[in-house]
Amino acid sequence: MLLLGFTSAVLLLCLVFIIRLYIVVKTGANCKPGSKGRVTVLVVAGSGGHTTEVLHLLQCMSAAYTPRHYVLADTDRMSEEKICTFESLKQQSDSQFTICRIPRSREVHQSWSSSVVSTLDALRYSLPLVFRLRPDMVLCNGPGTCIPLCVAGLLLGILGIKKVLIVYAESICRVQTLSLTGKILYPVSDYFFVQWSSLRDKYPKSIFLGRMV
Repeated sequence: MLLLGFTSAVLLLCLVFIIRLYIVVKTGANCKPGSKGRVTVLVVAGSGGHTTEVLHLLQCMSAAYTPRHYVLADTDRMSEEKICTFESLKQQSDSQFTICRIPRSREVHQSWSSSVVSTLDALRYSLPLVFRLRPDMVLCNGPGTCIPLCVAGLLLGILGIKKVLIVYAESICRVQTLSLTGKILYPVSDYFFVQWSSLRDKYPKSIFLGRMV
């Protein structure tokens, strides 16, 4: 009897969680970031081209998207310099940004089994970071590091603390298929941008705006 009650409670909790997740994802399309004042942005940078692309996206965004909190993998040694250079060139008197680091979810050539453990480790750092910053939006374009951060952002909404928009821009190098990160975040993202019409045709939820970078 006790086991039956425990099982029922777990199933009820899972059902509530799924319903809350559905509501959080569905209400995101009604949010128009930047239309009502400043937007606190959590920007996920990745080594190499990911950081370059996401900085190009930020270059096209208005001054309303501030402060900006950049999150890097702790093994990424190049992105911080790119970010600091980018911010210095913006030359905005009210420009505010911070740089934070979390463990990388998956290293290049890391096995899938061990990447599950490393992603959970990254989530352990992402949860307190996102709950402390409480961003209005998470902006990412592919690095695996963005998955635990997006999960933390979704959890804020599920718990009723704050709706965090998940904005994903697929890398320009993805022409026919989405990246693994894109496939994972496609169902839960509020805005999902692609840079090739062939992807728009395959993924109806996606938004095609041409080349963004």
